[in-house]
Amino acid sequence: MISSLHGIVLHTASDQVVIEVGGVGFSVSVPADVAHTVSIGERVLLHTSLIVREDALSLYGFADRSELEIFGLLISVTGVGPKSALGVLSHLTVDQIAEAVTTEDDAPFRRVSGIGPKTAKLIVVQLAGKVKPSGRPAGSGASSADDVVDQVAAALVGLGWSEKVAVEAATQSAADASEAERSSVASLLRRTLAVLGPARV
Repeated sequence: MISSLHGIVLHTASDQVVIEVGGVGFSVSVPADVAHTVSIGERVLLHTSLIVREDALSLYGFADRSELEIFGLLISVTGVGPKSALGVLSHLTVDQIAEAVTTEDDAPFRRVSGIGPKTAKLIVVQLAGKVKPSGRPAGSGASSADDVVDQVAAALVGLGWSEKVAVEAATQSAADASEAERSSVASLLRRTLAVLGPARV
């Protein structure tokens, strides 16, 4: 079992990277946010799952171990294969998946290509009790700051980014921004686009 890869990025595509480890290039299917953020020549660590089929050996890689664990849970659901599970993780964060399961809301899963209404419902039912959202700490002024991040993320989704990439980018930009930028949707959106623009090309 190949449980992780630590090496140099040789190639990137929309849903795949090639990692050189010890002179061998491994082709790894990855979520969209990984494919968009890694660069050729960069050293990366991916947590991986090796899927063995009669006609192929396929590697799926994730920057975070929690994503790998969710991937394992998703492919245990009836009707969800590795590619569909990867699609879910390209569109939703681990917390968003957990929140949808906890609230019994299958709508986020139905928006993922390849996931039909029946399969979306099965994800919610079969993952019930297996995942839970981390939750956000309460604090003074947190709700208004979170509202700005949510609006920026929604704007990015409207511009074509996946929900997962949009949420992570907006959250990271807010963490690095000044208080004034964090309180303005327009300012935070400009800051986030400045970061995302080159990475998406």
